[in-house]
Amino acid sequence: MTKVNKPDLVLNNDGSIYHLNLLPGDVAETIMLVGDPGRVELVAEFFDSIELRKQNREIHTITGYYKGKRLSVMSTGMGPDNIEIVLNELDALFNIDFITGIEKTDKTSLNLVRIGTSGALKEDIPVIESYLVSEFGLGLDGLAYFYEMGNRVIDSDLTNKFVEYFKWNNDLPKPYGIKASKVLLSRVGFGWRKGITLTAPGFYAPQGRELRLKVANNLIFEKSESFIYQGVDITNFEMETSSLYVLSAMLGHNALTVCDIIANRVNNDFNPDYKQSMRRLVHEVIERLSKL
Repeated sequence: MTKVNKPDLVLNNDGSIYHLNLLPGDVAETIMLVGDPGRVELVAEFFDSIELRKQNREIHTITGYYKGKRLSVMSTGMGPDNIEIVLNELDALFNIDFITGIEKTDKTSLNLVRIGTSGALKEDIPVIESYLVSEFGLGLDGLAYFYEMGNRVIDSDLTNKFVEYFKWNNDLPKPYGIKASKVLLSRVGFGWRKGITLTAPGFYAPQGRELRLKVANNLIFEKSESFIYQGVDITNFEMETSSLYVLSAMLGHNALTVCDIIANRVNNDFNPDYKQSMRRLVHEVIERLSKL
């Protein structure tokens, strides 16, 4: 059994884990992750009952029941760095004894489903009532390589083919490809279009956007149209999926991202009235999770 260094397991005075401000038992084993703290209440509206509400910084957590299934919804904020904090602390809530600091022998495997918004990179993906499942995440942030297990869980074939095809600039973080949970793909992601989701470490230049600052090299955006891996093409940009997938794989959890496509970067199309579409997506995801 591994004992965690005391300075690494940071707890608040009440024994809750530092950033999440949660105690063991506060969170269900099936968790929906959303970026926007305001979207947590939207998800929780569908719960039949609520047992816990807690908030710290941008992390808002609600735990309750839907059709007898205990579920939690939690906001993560935006970006791979926030996901890295949330995933490590969620895992610690279940798999580390906070009193002794010792890793538990019997591990709990969580089901983690990110419900987000995203911009499409394919001309034929509409922006109204359009839901997309990330079969693969392709991280442009380099997070996987900070972890000893990173190279063991990533899809090295996808990674190498992407690096070669895009003639990747060595001055940028090394990309990494990673597949979603097979269980969640089949039991939650069925019936929706699937694709490779590019996870960027920013909203502007990393996704090919320019305001006053120019993008150094826009090959990512330009060449995404024609890249295919195992019959799956690059479909969208967002900022969390690959970090969610790689951390979950290393920690033994199941992870999946489902996005409401609200913009199309190829057609310069945007749907500002996507809230009802998001509401329908949330309800359908909850229905599917209640049957796990």
